[in-house]
Amino acid sequence: MNQSTEALPAAPSVAPSVARLAPHRSDGVVSTVLVTLLIALIVRTLVFQPFTIPSSSMEPGLVIGDYIIVSKFPYGWSRASAPLNPPLFKGRLFARAPARGDVVVFRHPARPNEAMVKRLIGLPGDAVQVRRGAVYINGRPIRQTPVGEVRDHDEPEHIVQQVIETQADGATYLTYDRGDGRPGDDTGVYVVPPGFYFMMGDNRDNSLDSRWAQPEGVGLVPEENIVGRAEVVLASWRPGTALFKPWTWLAFQPDRFLKRVR
Repeated sequence: MNQSTEALPAAPSVAPSVARLAPHRSDGVVSTVLVTLLIALIVRTLVFQPFTIPSSSMEPGLVIGDYIIVSKFPYGWSRASAPLNPPLFKGRLFARAPARGDVVVFRHPARPNEAMVKRLIGLPGDAVQVRRGAVYINGRPIRQTPVGEVRDHDEPEHIVQQVIETQADGATYLTYDRGDGRPGDDTGVYVVPPGFYFMMGDNRDNSLDSRWAQPEGVGLVPEENIVGRAEVVLASWRPGTALFKPWTWLAFQPDRFLKRVR
């Protein structure tokens, strides 16, 4: 019995292909990184810059661990606006005067690498004095309204009086007072010269500010040392949070997220 067979088609002859990889080009990556860094530098210099609050001097508005955003454009720009405070020029470009009551970030006059945050109390030409804990501007007191005692946010072992201060234009903010007879509760008259500002912390009995001369305090702050205006608390972590301690990263203070600085 003849068995028919069907021949299978021959496999096509295919020349082996050689995969040629394009040489790795790092110049595009480097260019992207450089452009990104340049944009970040421009933003930090001209628009916004983040800061972390390291002390309690601006309680209760700002507390230790707050991560704040500072805007650069409200007051114009100076050498203090740029990272590392380079000696580019003197004075301010497109200068606009800060307002009394603004929360201002500035470079310490004696230690320009150190950024500080305080409330602007005295403008050029103002006469500033503190009497029994009340702040007087040109002989008139900033109105104070006590609103009850609480535990200090960062030092809960201390009981403090909360006091609302009301500026002449109606702007209000909350301060802390630890009682009468504290250092800085009674001062002489400070006359603020042109080109300078008088700064105070809201935690009045726990702030080294313009009430004290350098190097112990801040003294009067030159206009060109101003970095910008504090706008918002973007986020906040409890004290003790550290980059290299991952178990501390979730120590949020949730009530302080996206909190406007007043």
